[in-house]
Amino acid sequence: MTSTDALVRVSTVHGVTTLTLDSPHNRNALSTPLMTELLAGLAAAVADDAVRVIVLDHTGPVFCSGADLKETAAAYASGTVPAGMLGDVLAAVWECPKPVLAKVAGPARAGGLGLIAAADLAVCAAEATFAFTEVRIGVIPAVISATVLPRLSSRTAAELYLTGDTFDGRRAAEIGLVTTAVPTEELDAAVRRYCDSLVRGAPAALAGAKRLLRRPAAVDLRAELAELAELSTGYFLSADGIEGVTAFREKRPPRWVAELDR
Repeated sequence: MTSTDALVRVSTVHGVTTLTLDSPHNRNALSTPLMTELLAGLAAAVADDAVRVIVLDHTGPVFCSGADLKETAAAYASGTVPAGMLGDVLAAVWECPKPVLAKVAGPARAGGLGLIAAADLAVCAAEATFAFTEVRIGVIPAVISATVLPRLSSRTAAELYLTGDTFDGRRAAEIGLVTTAVPTEELDAAVRRYCDSLVRGAPAALAGAKRLLRRPAAVDLRAELAELAELSTGYFLSADGIEGVTAFREKRPPRWVAELDR
C-alpha cells in the first residue's frame, strides 16, 4: 500500500503524534486494513522516545462508524467476523504507556465508542452524536464493553445499550464517556491545551500514573497504603523525580520539557 492509500495518517509535532483515521468513504469504519495500520501507528509512537502524547483524530464528518459491516457481511461465508482485531486495537490504546487523547469532531457509533472510551482523554464537539446501535442490527456491544463499561454507571449503560438511542456530546461528557464537550470551533484549541499540559509530564511518571489509574480496588487498605508509599518513594528517588524536584526549586523547566523546545 502506498502512502497515498494510507487509511491512518501519521504526523508528529512537538512531542505529539497524531494518528488520523482517513477512510471517509466508509465513515472511518474499523476495517481490518484500517485497524492493522492503527496498531502499527500506535506501536511506532510507543517505541519513539520523542513522542510524549498520542492523539486519535479523523478526516471527514464522522469520527468512526464502528465495524466495517461490508467486510463483516463478506466474512460470513467463512464463519468468522473481524471482531477479534478490534479487541487488539482497544487493548493497545488502553494499555499504551503514553497518554492517548481522542479528538471527536463528528458522530461515533458502536466500535468507535469503544475506541473513544479506551483513550485516556476524549474531547468532542458538543454537536457530535453517539449511539450504541448494536441491538438494532441484532448484535450486542460485547468487545467494546471492556473499555466502555468502566466509564459509565450501570444505569446509564443499561439505558444506552438497550435503547440504542442517539445522544449528543454534552450528554457524553455528563456520563463520563468523554472528558469534555466544546463547540466545534473550539475543538482544536481544547485539544492543544490538553496536549500542552500532557507534554509537561515526565514520560515515566505519565506511564506510572496510567498504571495507577488501572489498579484494582484494594481489599486491605493498610497493605495498599504501604505498597503505594513504597511506589511513591521509588518515584521521588528516580532520576526524573530528582530532576523534577530540583527544577521546581530552581524555577526552571525540567529536562523532559526543555528537550521539546530544542
